[in-house]
Amino acid sequence: MAAQSPLNRRAPWRAPGARALLAVLLLIALAGIGGCAGPSAMTHLPADWPTRVELSSTPFFPQTEHQCGPAALATVLGAAGRTVAPSTLTGEVFLPGREGSLQAELVAAARARGLLPVETGPTLDDVLAETAAGRPVLVLQQLGIGPWPYWHYAVVIGYDRPRQRVLLRSGADELVEQRAAVFEATWARGGHWALVLLEPGQLPARPDLDRYMRAAADMERQSITAAEAAYRAAAASWPDAPLPALGLGNVAAARGEWLEAERWYRTALEADPAAAAALNNRAEALGHLGCTALARRVLQDGMAYIAAGDPLRPVLDDTARALDAVSRDADPPRCSEFTFH
Repeated sequence: MAAQSPLNRRAPWRAPGARALLAVLLLIALAGIGGCAGPSAMTHLPADWPTRVELSSTPFFPQTEHQCGPAALATVLGAAGRTVAPSTLTGEVFLPGREGSLQAELVAAARARGLLPVETGPTLDDVLAETAAGRPVLVLQQLGIGPWPYWHYAVVIGYDRPRQRVLLRSGADELVEQRAAVFEATWARGGHWALVLLEPGQLPARPDLDRYMRAAADMERQSITAAEAAYRAAAASWPDAPLPALGLGNVAAARGEWLEAERWYRTALEADPAAAAALNNRAEALGHLGCTALARRVLQDGMAYIAAGDPLRPVLDDTARALDAVSRDADPPRCSEFTFH
C-alpha cells in the first residue's frame, strides 16, 4: 500500500481432488523454507525479554469461509477492548470481488472503533516487541506454493525463544506454534505487513516517528480528538521534530483556534525552517488573525529555506498571491505580540 506523506495538506479456488496433493506440496515447501533459512531474528531478541510470551487471554474466533480478515481483526479488536463478532465485520471489510479483505479496509474498521492502527517495523523482533508489551499483532502471510499461493491473516500472540516458535491465532486453530523461520518466510511474502492497535495517545513498543505520524494523520478523518491525543504523545516523545507540532497546529486550525494554531506552526518552523507545510499554514493562520502584513513577511522570508523543487512551492505561491490581494498595509497593534522569524 502506498502511504501518503503525512500532514502535507491544504486465494484461489482448488478442486477437491487437489487438496491431498496441495497438503503434501505445502509440507515439502515448509520443510524447504526451514532448511534454507538462516538463523531466525529470534536469536537476537534482547536478553531482558521473557523467554516465552503467550497472550492467552486473546480472544479466538475460528475462521470460516470469507472470515479470514474479519476473524483476525475481531481478535485484535477484542484484545484492545472492542468486542465485535467477525460476522459484524464481514460487511465492513470483506470484498466479494476480491474474495477477501484488503489491509485498507481492516485499518479503517479499527479506526472507526476509536483505535489508532499503527504498522510495526519490518523485522520479527518489531512484532514480538508488541507481544512482549502485552499487545497481539495482526499480520499478513502468503501461504501455499506454486499455482496455489493464498493470502492469510493471522494474529501473533507471543513467542517461545528456546524452541524458536512464533505463537499465533490462525485459521481454525486457537494456538499455532509456527517455526520462526517459516513465519518469517511467509510473512516476508506478505510484505512484512503487521498492525498493532493502540489507544490514541499510546505509543507502540518501538516507536517510529514517520509510521506513527502517518497513522495519526489518517486518524484525523475519523476523530480529530483522537488525532490530537496521538499528536500530543508524539510531541512529548519527539520534542525536536516538526511533524507533531504541525499536526497540533492543523488540529487547532480545524477548530478555528487560530492563536493556538499559529503557535504550533511557529514551533514546527523553529524545529525545521524548511518545513513548507508549516510555513504555509502559519501564514494562513496569521491572515485569519488579521495580521496580513506580518503573514506576507513571514512567507517572504521563509521562502528562502524552501527548495525550488518542493512539491508545496505552488501552494506557497498561491498563498502569497492571496495575501498580496489584501489591501491592508499595516497590521493592528496586537499583531506585534507574534514573534517574527
